[in-house]
Amino acid sequence: MQRKESKRYKNGLKVANLEERYPLKKAVEILTKFPRAKFNETIDLSFHLGVDPKQSDQLVRGTVPLPHGSGRVIRVAVFTKAGPSFDAAVAAGAENVGFEDLIEKCKGGWVDFDVAIATPEAMVEVRKLGKVLGPRGLMPNPKTGTVTDDTGKAVKEFKAGRVEYKVDKTANINMPVGKISFNETQIFENVTTAISAIEKARPSAVRGTYIQSITLSTTMSPSVRIALKGGTAVLE
Repeated sequence: MQRKESKRYKNGLKVANLEERYPLKKAVEILTKFPRAKFNETIDLSFHLGVDPKQSDQLVRGTVPLPHGSGRVIRVAVFTKAGPSFDAAVAAGAENVGFEDLIEKCKGGWVDFDVAIATPEAMVEVRKLGKVLGPRGLMPNPKTGTVTDDTGKAVKEFKAGRVEYKVDKTANINMPVGKISFNETQIFENVTTAISAIEKARPSAVRGTYIQSITLSTTMSPSVRIALKGGTAVLE
């Protein structure tokens, strides 16, 4: 069955051969030449990994601070009791800070935030929100720096551009790495930082090729394939 190519894909072919793999620097240049949508599209970085997500020792999850931020306005909710951690979260700019009141609000289905942070003490109760926060990827987790007593630092880092990544059931990772309004240097440096983080997160239990493919795209654009050599991205 012949693949039906979209208008955007055909327009993309006028810029580059989308079946070819390019060094990252060239891929970024191609991405910025695609026809633009009428809004500031998010740049997405996608990986297919040679891991078995069903094995607990092959999960890939963490966060990475992007040098130029993600370009998104991040809304943060902090679960903490009154005290220093509460005051620090408010001072750092968290939109929602609370404990019992915030938990009850979430139990009612409210999840109007992008990142949830909790103190270790608060997690005893926050874990009960698993059915609400879990499916949306909002459950605080020590591995992503969202379970901490230093709430002020965590809030500042996420608002400044720290993004979370997690391998899914099909061994893929998709993460935002900026906006198409960023210049080529900013995009290149953000993507390089993100790729380095995924490379360093390789589980020791993985055998064979770890990173099997990397693609770069915007919200509405075709994907540009990144060249790999020895399982590592070719930068230039």
